[in-house]
Amino acid sequence: MEKLLCHTEDKKYASMLHNQTYEAANMCIQCGYCLPVCPTFQTMGKESHSPRGRINLVKVAAEGKIDVRTDLASSIDLCLGCRSCEVACPVNVPYGKIYESAKEVMATQRVDERLAEGKRGNTFQNAVLLHLFPHKKRLRLVGNALWFYQKTGVNKLVQKIGVINKLSESMGQFEKTLPQIESPFKRYKFGKIYPAKRRKKMSVAFFPGCIMDAVMSRMNRLTIELLQHVGCEVVIPKQQNCCGALHAHQGLMGEARELARANIEAFESTGAVYVINNAGGCGAMLREYDQLFKDDSEMLERARSFVKRSRDISEVLGELGPLPFKKEINKIVTYQDSCHLRNVQGVSKEPREILRSIPGITYVEMERSSDCCGSGGIYNLLHFDESMEIVDHKMKNVSNTKAKVIVSSNPGCLLQMRLGVERSNLANDTEVLHLVELLADACAIQ
Repeated sequence: MEKLLCHTEDKKYASMLHNQTYEAANMCIQCGYCLPVCPTFQTMGKESHSPRGRINLVKVAAEGKIDVRTDLASSIDLCLGCRSCEVACPVNVPYGKIYESAKEVMATQRVDERLAEGKRGNTFQNAVLLHLFPHKKRLRLVGNALWFYQKTGVNKLVQKIGVINKLSESMGQFEKTLPQIESPFKRYKFGKIYPAKRRKKMSVAFFPGCIMDAVMSRMNRLTIELLQHVGCEVVIPKQQNCCGALHAHQGLMGEARELARANIEAFESTGAVYVINNAGGCGAMLREYDQLFKDDSEMLERARSFVKRSRDISEVLGELGPLPFKKEINKIVTYQDSCHLRNVQGVSKEPREILRSIPGITYVEMERSSDCCGSGGIYNLLHFDESMEIVDHKMKNVSNTKAKVIVSSNPGCLLQMRLGVERSNLANDTEVLHLVELLADACAIQ
């Protein structure tokens, strides 16, 4: 009887997977164009860790021939979700949809199994996603605590003793790469309108994100000021919250949908021409909000309107510029694509064009600059060793550029590349900056 019950449960998850992914998975012709661009296939060398291998496993699991948890989970969990394969695919297989649907089914199965064992359904990881990231005030408290931690010098003592490394090597490594957190007294305010500093060209709304708002608020402040300098009135809606990307990547699609709904409602009332973000991962999620509401016709139209207005900061600065540059940056600069900015949002030329416009810089294009750095949201925390192998491979191409400044447009990429610089012994003479930091420096904005 117990064996029959287990088999029935297995069929339940296979059926869920079949309903959500089977048609899309059947689009894959197994041609292999995705193999050269997949970071995990390049470093692990296994077919099961390639896009076509994962798609085939999803298809077989959907047919009930293998178990979702025991046979599919490890392969899907080791995927970065960078979606480089979508750009390379000649038949437009929607890998992102297949990947996130598989994650959702796997998450459902894990929760059901924990509940069946008499355990709480939410893991610590999910509890953080549910009870921390959707709450701006809680995240800002974390950011303020980290500022105090750095300001008092406690971080140097902790690093010297190696306390965090003993608890978690990955957390210890990334703690050292955190940017200098700006004083809480300099934070921008939700619900405020920041006027244009030149002739007003348009009203825009800004999406600060959650990690960016909590620990990289200086980059957000600089983003707002750059927009003001090109003639934008900048609105920061009070009721906005986390974009939901991390939730979607962990299979918590219901929670991602509710966060999306709240954001759409918050930005609708602004009347802004564009909804602007400066984080590739967040922006990718914002541009796919319509994918979350395919079964809700009323919200679908509102989501589509929101998606049409979503823009990366580089797109808007390029459209409304030129920027008021006041100094030369006499350094060699290279650019590391944010996977989600390039592969999902389709933005790659705009950041490069703006970089080349900065007085004094020598721009050098990195070989395979679009290759994933191994960050992948919280992938580098969950799969530290695998992500380090990917970034170490990436740093060989960085080193060949002789660049003194590495620029990217996503918080996860920034931290990952900083750790890559540390691991490659380049930290003494190589900076890793967000695009807006370099632009602000050239405009003499502090």
